[in-house]
Amino acid sequence: MADEEDIPRDTPPPGDGPLSDTAAESGTAPQGGVEGRGRRDRKRRRAIRAHAAQAGVAYSVAARQLAGAGVGPGEGLASLGRTVYPVGLPGRWSLAARERRPAAVKLSDARRAARLAGGRAAHLVERFPAGRETTGQDTAARGAAGQDTAARERAGRERTGQGIGGHGTAGRGAGGLYYAGDGLDDLLAMLYLVVAREAPGLVPAALDLAWTAELGEETAVDIECAEVDRAARLVLDDGVAGLWGRVEAAVRAGQDDASPAIRHDADRLTLVCRAFTMPVEGADGEPYVRRAPWRGAGQVLDALLVVAEDGHAPGTRVRLAGSAAAGTIVGAGWGAAGPPVRYEVRFDTGHLARTVRPEELVVLPGQESAAAALQV
Repeated sequence: MADEEDIPRDTPPPGDGPLSDTAAESGTAPQGGVEGRGRRDRKRRRAIRAHAAQAGVAYSVAARQLAGAGVGPGEGLASLGRTVYPVGLPGRWSLAARERRPAAVKLSDARRAARLAGGRAAHLVERFPAGRETTGQDTAARGAAGQDTAARERAGRERTGQGIGGHGTAGRGAGGLYYAGDGLDDLLAMLYLVVAREAPGLVPAALDLAWTAELGEETAVDIECAEVDRAARLVLDDGVAGLWGRVEAAVRAGQDDASPAIRHDADRLTLVCRAFTMPVEGADGEPYVRRAPWRGAGQVLDALLVVAEDGHAPGTRVRLAGSAAAGTIVGAGWGAAGPPVRYEVRFDTGHLARTVRPEELVVLPGQESAAAALQV
């Protein structure tokens, strides 16, 4: 507690200095006087101590960090803490709801999560379902003309094969939708096949996964799959320009894999891969290429890694430190280990995402959902 003495205890918080005689005489002075200031001061000190304990820094350092970021009640720096199911995406799971599943359901979910690659992919899509943002920019309020223009531009990109999984529209959260996309589970399974081919040492043994699954805890399976999950997410960071070539090579290699489950998934995904890469004729007679939900796949894996590593999943509302500019996290960037090293944030004043470091963001209050159950 020696560091706590670096900040004088008799120094009032900002804005709590002595009142002027004019304010006192006019009756605009806040009620409570010294007692009210004391309560606010104690609350501020509790917040500093909590931040110091969580960040593992001295009290004086924590005080400077919070003061510099302008952290208010209930807020916290994005470099600390965890948000798995953001409250701004209603109708989805919450941590409490996942815990209240019946034991038989937990066991079934854990067994499916342990079956690489297709079983785990399907489990993750169910565990982190699609959700539409209800905070920040009201995407539903866009004019019909603007929506028609966006649809025409999107159709043009898809017909020419441009923008498939690209970052030009990545910051929009799929038009207000997160963790979404047709064929999302198949795309995740393909990413796991890529890791199985390029880094087979990261894939846990099937027997170890099966044994762990019998514990009936999906988070126990997450621990076994921690390396392969992170590797699958990092594949997306390499860009999508040459990714389909890697996917096709992984699918071909998977057809000769020693694991029956991998062979089955590879055979099934052969046709799925072609559907994503081969042009087809649309209703208007023009050829187009089906858009792969790379953004949704990345968001699902982001949320999964947050469970064990901390961080804030896509859909979490944040603001810039020292500013009122608020936005929504639409993606995260990961290193070889640990929590996210950067976030992609779509601010309310724009449509494109910006890359921001965690220490430059403040998480708004009450971001973790407390929903009683998944709403279907």
